Amino acid sequence: MSERTVGDTDRRRLLGRRHLLTPSARTDDVVAITRSLVALHSTDPVSAYLSVLARMRNPDLGAVADALYAERSLVRHHAMRRTLWVSTPDILALMHHACTLKIAAVERRKTEAFLATSGVAEPGPWLADAKARVCRVLAEQGPITTREIGALLPDLARPLSMAEGKSYAGIQGAHSRVVTGLGFDGLAVRTQPSGTWINGQYAWATMQDWAPALHTGIESWERQGRATQAELARLWLVRFGPGTETDLSWWAGWTKTDTRAALAACEAEPVTTTAGPAWALPDSLDARVADEPWVALLPSLDPTVMGWKRRDFYLPPGGEAAWDSNGNAGPTMWVDGQVVGAWAQTKSGEIRLRYFAQVPERRRKQLAQRADEVGDWLGDTRISWRFPGAVNAELIGQG
Repeated sequence: MSERTVGDTDRRRLLGRRHLLTPSARTDDVVAITRSLVALHSTDPVSAYLSVLARMRNPDLGAVADALYAERSLVRHHAMRRTLWVSTPDILALMHHACTLKIAAVERRKTEAFLATSGVAEPGPWLADAKARVCRVLAEQGPITTREIGALLPDLARPLSMAEGKSYAGIQGAHSRVVTGLGFDGLAVRTQPSGTWINGQYAWATMQDWAPALHTGIESWERQGRATQAELARLWLVRFGPGTETDLSWWAGWTKTDTRAALAACEAEPVTTTAGPAWALPDSLDARVADEPWVALLPSLDPTVMGWKRRDFYLPPGGEAAWDSNGNAGPTMWVDGQVVGAWAQTKSGEIRLRYFAQVPERRRKQLAQRADEVGDWLGDTRISWRFPGAVNAELIGQG
């Protein structure tokens, strides 16, 4: 039996429906939106908010904040590619075992090396004791900021020499590395930011106190081994498939060996795409997808933009200008599953658009209307993307 061929048009139709970007698929359920993307990028705090608003029927920044801080149905945690993500406690617990634990081990070795370079005779025991002390402080006084932790435990705030001899060498307080390491370990968690919703300086609490469901979920996945990677691969295929082995390996930050084992364990089947041999879940492509028109302005690092390494099926010639040199996507404009341009907010609050592809006037008007809506969402807030695309500076500097 020959492999099924999935064309670019079908992939784009699947993308719009699965990622809740078509008008009929939009919802005001913040958790459902997050699940439709597996998880939201949160390295730039703006991304998670605007990714949700782009998929809501009635966009509401307050609803996102409520999910994060009042209901705590969404939580922040490091996972794939050492990235900070927002998702539901059950998915984050899965991601923790499928991705974060290996990262935590690497970060622990780095911290111990920095401690040794900075004069700590026994970095392993020092770090273990420091983590235990910070956990006690968080349990007693959290949520508190990293700076407050340093003030309460001043001996842990000793300076560490980072990357000596490198162009990016610097000094960091050891307590900062300790707190971040506890995050990777799944023992501490970022809570609310200081100031407004666009700020990335968070207070910390113990995972058990702030997100008990995530704490319990992490414990429940213990000793599951490759089963966690297979389940995460399955979730990715449900939302992003068909995709290539390279796509999944890049998205998850896995080795080829881990990726192939996960695909085999989740019983993915081979299909053919214009990107080459790819994988999909059995029966996941059988339902006919309606050809529903849609437009969107998606933020930097939106999961739809960052879901694949091979992006030709949705990216026109010249569209790479929306990315930076490290492969991070800046803000993009979409029409029916294709990137057609980039957008930016100026210091005056204007939303400016730059097209990379030919777009009919009727669709340009729809994108202009969507740009006005994004401007309304932001109001007096001015955003400065942490990962702007190559075209961003030029866009902001126009006029």
